[in-house]
Amino acid sequence: MKQILNILPMFIFFIFYQFYDIFIASGALIIISGLICILHWFLYHEIDKINLFSFFVIAFLGSLTIFFHNSQFIKWKITIIYIIFSVILLSSQFLTKKPIIQRFLEKDINISNVYWHKINFFWSLFFLFCSLLNIYIAFWCSEKTWVNFKVFGFTSLTFFLILITGIYINCKTSKEK
Repeated sequence: MKQILNILPMFIFFIFYQFYDIFIASGALIIISGLICILHWFLYHEIDKINLFSFFVIAFLGSLTIFFHNSQFIKWKITIIYIIFSVILLSSQFLTKKPIIQRFLEKDINISNVYWHKINFFWSLFFLFCSLLNIYIAFWCSEKTWVNFKVFGFTSLTFFLILITGIYINCKTSKEK
């Protein structure tokens, strides 16, 4: 259920963009992101920190998009979020005992710390790459291309990296048994 709630704003944005424009879609994105935070509270008695952070970025940049009637603001959202994810992952690599990826998954997956660091570092690079790719697509391609790539391209890239990470973890857990 949490995963569906996490991707719902992106698809709501896409649907509203298809029927209206980027400004209406930005408003819908702000509203659905806020509702997702509230729904998390009612369902899980906590607000997911990533969703809350995303909501504030979306609310700020989406409001600027609507107020100034300039789509450039909302296009920066994914770049900002991905750069922050990259920095957090990379800093956890060097500043904490365990990388963030390990803290999230270690109760379900048992591999050595060396592999956790590699996975964490690779995901950090992935988010950095996606942030740079977003800048390129957002500012050198059409708005429609950017919206389609934001929804389908980044989703496909993320699922592909999840698959690669799963295969890597499976190989490493097989070797350690």
